Amino acid sequence: MGATVDSLYRGIIAKMSSVVGAEEARSAADIIFEDVLGCDKVRRVTSGDRMLEDFTVEHVYDVVSRFVGGEPLQYVIGRARFYGLDFTVTPAVLIPRPETAGLIDEIVSDFGDRSDLRVLDCGTGSGCIAVALARNLRFPTVDAIDISDEALAVARENAADLGAKINFMHEDMLALKVPSAPLYDVIVSNPPYICDSERGGMDRRVLDYEPKQALFVPDDDPLRFYRAVARYAYAALKPSGKLYFEINPLYVSQLRAMLGALGFRDVDVSRDYKGNYRFCEASF
Repeated sequence: MGATVDSLYRGIIAKMSSVVGAEEARSAADIIFEDVLGCDKVRRVTSGDRMLEDFTVEHVYDVVSRFVGGEPLQYVIGRARFYGLDFTVTPAVLIPRPETAGLIDEIVSDFGDRSDLRVLDCGTGSGCIAVALARNLRFPTVDAIDISDEALAVARENAADLGAKINFMHEDMLALKVPSAPLYDVIVSNPPYICDSERGGMDRRVLDYEPKQALFVPDDDPLRFYRAVARYAYAALKPSGKLYFEINPLYVSQLRAMLGALGFRDVDVSRDYKGNYRFCEASF
């Protein structure tokens, strides 16, 4: 079953293209070669005629078979890249999306010149937002909460691996206790925001493998988590602080109205790199 680097690369693209299309197949092949074989694009080209061991070829095709069978590639290889960092991911956490990087960009743009900030990440999952902020802000104190012990275990592993000091806590976003005095400069959340009725248009890889409690909200209460976090933030943010959300583009007007009713005066909504409304920031 031996193969050269080049023939293996072409072979797995051919196997995956029939399922996901040529462009996604090439992207997946690049990730597999880099994460499974430690072979980036330059090394792949310069060592294309090198023969690989049978067990290496078998391992790569096992990864490809699981991906072709419907499993998200990030779960197969156990890694996902976000904001220039490699995160461990398991089915206990959502796979970090490239769109979410825009949320980090906004916070760093607003607060990057300040030091010793206190930050709260609500619904941390893999810890990708908390870790990225800990690594890109100046000496912040970062707290992060999640209701899932399994997710918190993954997040703690990522923080340790990536050299980020974060205070992780098991808390329910829907039952946060309002503090007696303001605590935070930044509160950020990428909460569950997909309505149950939206399931029909979603990728099976997401529906079948990613944690549903981190994705879905009832159709009759799409702002459930936003409302709870915003109420907490109104009491917990310092006067110069800001609240940041990743949002569902379908509920922009309702979110604006809800935040205004709670007392937030400056509410701005912005688009992601795909042109969809994706981020909201609010302050007093």
